[in-house]
Amino acid sequence: MEFVIGTHNPNKIKEFGRILRPLGIGVCSASLPEVEETGETFAENAFLKASSACRETGKPAVADDSGLAVDALNGAPGIFSARYAGEGATSVERNAKLLCAMQDVPAGRRAAKFVCAICCVFPNGDAVTAQAECAGSIAFAPRGGGGFGYDPLFLVGGGKTFAELTGEEKDKISHRGRALRAFAEKIKRYGGVSSC
Repeated sequence: MEFVIGTHNPNKIKEFGRILRPLGIGVCSASLPEVEETGETFAENAFLKASSACRETGKPAVADDSGLAVDALNGAPGIFSARYAGEGATSVERNAKLLCAMQDVPAGRRAAKFVCAICCVFPNGDAVTAQAECAGSIAFAPRGGGGFGYDPLFLVGGGKTFAELTGEEKDKISHRGRALRAFAEKIKRYGGVSSC
């Protein structure tokens, strides 16, 4: 089985492949137009991206929408995680803005979670979805050289940030790893998947 991945983020394509390959699912990328994320939830935005990729390629397409929800910020940045510091901002700039917003929040009140919604759209109009979360907290400064996005600030069990874990360690516990494994199980039940 192989799917077109509806994203322009090379880190996500790599992560999708790393998680799905051992489950017998292959991924391929395609040159796709940008999709305006007008949904009000992670699931709605994942559907918009997967639908667009499926229309453009005529192939089964899978996309995700994911982000960070911080309790002390009433769930922000949420679905606006990628645009939290403005369009075109770097991960460093988004992390800096988050740290600034959290500067007066003490250690015991820095709870957060990563959320990932996965959607696969087939040319016949069928859709398969999955969603998962990973609970953690926000560090006081970036740590680690791995991962991407908010990974250097997201602390998980054991006191390490996502950016301090290997890719395989992160995949076992991350929101995207959990969502993709749940998605893989649903795809197996769906069956009849064509390849790129």
